[in-house]
Amino acid sequence: MKKLLLFLLLLISPFLFAQLPQSLIQPSKRTTMFDEYDGSIYKTLKYKDASVIDEKSGTFDAKLRYNIYSDALEFKKGSELYELIKKPTSHARIDGDYFYYCNFKTQRGHKKSGYYVLVELNEKYRIYKKFDLKIKEPSKNGAASGNSVPGKLKMQTTYFLEERGVIMELPMNKKELLATLSDKEEELKKYIKKERIKVRKEEDLIRLVSRYNALKNTDGNRSRSLLTRRN
Repeated sequence: MKKLLLFLLLLISPFLFAQLPQSLIQPSKRTTMFDEYDGSIYKTLKYKDASVIDEKSGTFDAKLRYNIYSDALEFKKGSELYELIKKPTSHARIDGDYFYYCNFKTQRGHKKSGYYVLVELNEKYRIYKKFDLKIKEPSKNGAASGNSVPGKLKMQTTYFLEERGVIMELPMNKKELLATLSDKEEELKKYIKKERIKVRKEEDLIRLVSRYNALKNTDGNRSRSLLTRRN
């Protein structure tokens, strides 16, 4: 799957790789407010080898890291910190993750812009995941005795089903996920049991959505949206 995605990205890019141009980056400042917290605001602390694909100017080599807190792809040049300019026409591949800046909307019309990682590409739908931070503030109880507890940061991953720019969250709890896909709940229950599906596993979640799509297609109305929810 990821090899196919890379091939598709390269189709729109020149075959010669170059250094990241100034036109694709902008100055940034280091986030320092969480320096004393346990955990990190970054997906990985180290800058990783990456490819930046700009649909207008080409493909470029860079070392990037994803700042979850500021939702930015950071790039360091000497002692200066930069970030990729956030726009839908520039994408990045870091450690096998394909980051796209998307201007999605929820089913209720609320805007959900930001960096999403594409994990499944289908002619009718896509599955993305998004990284967020769970922030636990430090506890000052017992500070006088030196027993204060530092704040904590934990990365969380949320999956979304997307059709034509509209997204729906895919819960990582079996009961909640079946309620979300309730019009095929009984069939999916049988499939989960038969195939021993673990919805918290990314590959199993992808298989379950694929099965849901197949079940919808058997209804004889292939234009029906997967985002149609039934009570």
